[in-house]
Amino acid sequence: MSLLIKNGEIVTADSRYVADLLCTGETITAIGPNLTAPPEAEIIDATGKYIFPGFIDPHVHIYLPFMGTFAKDTYASASRAALVGGTTTLIEMCCPARSDDALASFELWMSQAVGKSACDFTFHMGVTKFNEQTAAQLREIVARGISSFKIFLAYKGAFGIDDTELYQTLKLAKELGVIVTAHCENETLVAERSKELLAAGLTGPGQHHESRPPRVEAEGVHHLLTFAELTGASTYIVHLSCQEALAEAVAARQRGVRVAVETLIQYLTLDKSYAELPDFEGAKYVMSPPLRDKRNQEILWHGLRDGLIQTVATDHAPFDFQSQKPMGRADFTKIPNGIPSLEERITLLYTYGVKPGKIDLHTLVNVASTQVAKLFGLFPRKGAIQPGADADLVIFDPNYRGTISAQTQSMNVDYSAFEGWPIEGRPETVTVRGQVAVRGGKFVGQTGRGQFLKRF
Repeated sequence: MSLLIKNGEIVTADSRYVADLLCTGETITAIGPNLTAPPEAEIIDATGKYIFPGFIDPHVHIYLPFMGTFAKDTYASASRAALVGGTTTLIEMCCPARSDDALASFELWMSQAVGKSACDFTFHMGVTKFNEQTAAQLREIVARGISSFKIFLAYKGAFGIDDTELYQTLKLAKELGVIVTAHCENETLVAERSKELLAAGLTGPGQHHESRPPRVEAEGVHHLLTFAELTGASTYIVHLSCQEALAEAVAARQRGVRVAVETLIQYLTLDKSYAELPDFEGAKYVMSPPLRDKRNQEILWHGLRDGLIQTVATDHAPFDFQSQKPMGRADFTKIPNGIPSLEERITLLYTYGVKPGKIDLHTLVNVASTQVAKLFGLFPRKGAIQPGADADLVIFDPNYRGTISAQTQSMNVDYSAFEGWPIEGRPETVTVRGQVAVRGGKFVGQTGRGQFLKRF
């Protein structure tokens, strides 16, 4: 099986040039001008289009039990949506409850993906408690090819860990060479403020932000990075939303703390006024940390441009507006959290980031592919266009014009947070390890072909 892509403009995190690209089997085998295709090769003319390395989403939820319900996507639907959006690798959060067994949970999450995903995948292993049994199981999970943990400094009594558990988790991670990804808020402040708001009769979706304002997130970042500084562990702040939290991360980095920062496409494009929409429409936009004041958007774009923020993810967590979000109609704390956006991340980054000049094409590739691969042990197999790398490629048509709509999306959820938004450009053709999975913007791939990516 061979594929020759001709005349496209190859764009990576640090280079840009027109060349042909030959894929043989599952990998890239040659790059250069006027390459000759083997007789059996499929030939794609990419004239006038960009060729990007396959994009990697470092933060998704697909199998997600949450607040008594389940997120709507399966790996079949989520991987289709990812590929249509140019994402060829998913890193899912494996999130057991505190009462669950870590190893059994890892195997459960694996069972949801193996044989069902059309794109490649791996996991961050959630640590929601820490004892001797947990530690032994985490060692086993790392030996099976997982090189990142996930912790919550939020969701008291459900996923959140206490300070002793935080310290022990970071120590183990340092010993094993594992990076710790962290949801940073202060669970006590969130719990107490939520009680006060509800007691005052303030129950609507817009109050979600008031229960966890920017300083609550910033305190969570500060708290984590104090522990990271004293243990020497490598850390990664997930879904950072605001200036206050970014300042804490930058200050810690200047002290020598090993910390990378992720923001989300939602924080770059939406603001808290969406969660304040009337008639419960705001519930579509409830997530944690919440959408912030619009002033933060420029700060986050600048952070990407200047290298203060390393990655852009989605925290994809799809819950239906009609049947699931209303669980919190009378109590904002019961609204299932999540703004689905797995399918739209790259087109939104291009349309609202690259086109207005907030970031350039190299930054887009870096924050949505290459840096993710480097941070999480996938580079240069993923996140690169070079001989020997997996032939995960996105042929992107910058001349495409369209509109986002729930009616045409592949995600298995009944609304779009970006309904009616115009987009410029889209992934036209997408390959996964040398096989075309998207053609003409439509999924044509093979469900179940996705592989679990071991990372050591």
